[in-house]
Amino acid sequence: MRKKIVAGNWKMNMNLQDGISLAKELNDTLSNEKPNCGVVICTPFIHLASIAQFLDQSVIGLGAENCADKEKGAFTGEVSAEMIKSTGAQYVIIGHSERREYYKETPEILKEKVLLAQANDLKVIFCIGESLQEREQGRQNEVVKAELEGSVFNLSAEDFGKIIIAYEPIWAIGTGKTATAEQAEEIHAYIRSVIAEKYGDEIAENTTILYGGSCKASNASELFAKPDIDGGLIGGASLKASDFKGIIDAWKK
Repeated sequence: MRKKIVAGNWKMNMNLQDGISLAKELNDTLSNEKPNCGVVICTPFIHLASIAQFLDQSVIGLGAENCADKEKGAFTGEVSAEMIKSTGAQYVIIGHSERREYYKETPEILKEKVLLAQANDLKVIFCIGESLQEREQGRQNEVVKAELEGSVFNLSAEDFGKIIIAYEPIWAIGTGKTATAEQAEEIHAYIRSVIAEKYGDEIAENTTILYGGSCKASNASELFAKPDIDGGLIGGASLKASDFKGIIDAWKK
């Protein structure tokens, strides 16, 4: 059975004190009322070491939102996969659409990041997805396939088996637009079929594919009921414990 996961991506939100407070609230809530799925919070770099000290990672995994594409050296302002691992974090988001768009991260750069993350035993949440223009042109399948081929299909079957895929329709991030559950299922099923073509049915069946586009408590149950949607990568709704818990609880319905 592939793993069901709800992961929060805090993005550039929360100062350190507020971040610690939110993480503690989530930790207390979910320790008392065990979730029916894996839960991960991906926080800004400066939060990681502080939050790792009290987070029960058997209940909530801790991750970073990005990592450098270099191992170490004179790269002022960058944070390496090894540094992330040393904080106690277990996960890292790579290839988020905001990184691709605003920071011009290419498939080659992302490929390096994935390799370095895996070399440091971090679990990669790898993001793929199309823009509104690409969706309107009917190119969404072509786009997500190219993103997989460009950055993760170089991996061995064993290493690809450790990757979590997050499909994010870029046109539905922070816009309030959501892909319908049917639209989301259709492309999740397509992504799984592309993985099966490359690595075989068993690995495809075991790959967790998260949905990441304006998922909230009100639509999570409908999305998660679909056979190829294994959870969510949650942005804004992960910044309040009650909102995030509402999405996690969708697995209980």
